[in-house]
Amino acid sequence: MRHLLKTVMLTVAVLMLGQAVAVNTAAQSGRSDEARFRRPLRPVHTYSIVARDAATGELGVAVQSHWFSVGQSVPWVEAGVGAVATQSFVDPSYGKLGLDLMRAGKSAPDALKALLAGDEGRDVRQVAMIDAEGRVMAHTGAKNIQAAGHIVGKDYSVQANLMLSDKVWPAMSEAFERTKGDLAERMMAALEAAEKAGGDIRGRQSAALIVVRGKSTGRSWADRLFDLRVDDSAEPLKELRRLLTLQRAYNHMNAGDLALEHNDNERALREYGAAARLVPDNAEMVYWHAVALVNMGRVEESLPLFKKVFAMDKNWVTLTPRLVKSGLIPDDPKLIERIVK
Repeated sequence: MRHLLKTVMLTVAVLMLGQAVAVNTAAQSGRSDEARFRRPLRPVHTYSIVARDAATGELGVAVQSHWFSVGQSVPWVEAGVGAVATQSFVDPSYGKLGLDLMRAGKSAPDALKALLAGDEGRDVRQVAMIDAEGRVMAHTGAKNIQAAGHIVGKDYSVQANLMLSDKVWPAMSEAFERTKGDLAERMMAALEAAEKAGGDIRGRQSAALIVVRGKSTGRSWADRLFDLRVDDSAEPLKELRRLLTLQRAYNHMNAGDLALEHNDNERALREYGAAARLVPDNAEMVYWHAVALVNMGRVEESLPLFKKVFAMDKNWVTLTPRLVKSGLIPDDPKLIERIVK
């Protein structure tokens, strides 16, 4: 009963807040609400996806827009709670308040309905929400610039506005449903399909992709599996794809480091090897893989890797002896000489 009362009170507070903000803004501007919403302030016309992985519970948002730094305003996500994409004539409070309501126990559809009820600018909004149970809802306001629309599917919603054609969001839906792989890969495929179908009528500029764990660890920094942003680029999706691959590689490196902490050398090497295969020319990946091999006593295997890194940049040669003082490599001058020669 107390939980229900708390949820009801929070919902009422959100509605009152939305109404108060609308009234106050209109009063300050000296214009009617109708006139105020006819004049766009900061439109973020775009396409996006909110989604949940049914197997892992992971939650995510991915977005692309012809607008600078779209990742600052459109995507909102919290492990174990939900995900929100707020766009068109964007109101970022949908992200904050939507997550607050879902955290308090409201379903995504109920949270979105409550916020829309308190927003006199609902006709120019486009918003999608999904909660940790996979309940999802989207809203495309009647005054969104065409082509605009959305599709709600099982564990996801795709939405777009100011598109070249009405083929964009159906292409996103189809790509997400048919693509294999983890949530990040499936959302990335949806964005790429949108662009292939024509995308934003104005072109492209920025993109973002966020994926969090299905359950919160209580450490928000550890809950984010992918947190990628391209703020300004002629080809934001190509850059986002590159960053996604790089993040996967670093995730493997982190998993390898964790395996070493648990004295699981074989798993560590598998993880380091996976990272190197993803980004074979990344000196950082190759170097620390080599250092790990040295600490496992597998010096012969490490030498070709060190040689590869040193050929990329001689500063790695200078760095290597400095690792001794930090305890990251054995204090053995002959070993160091053998590595750097």
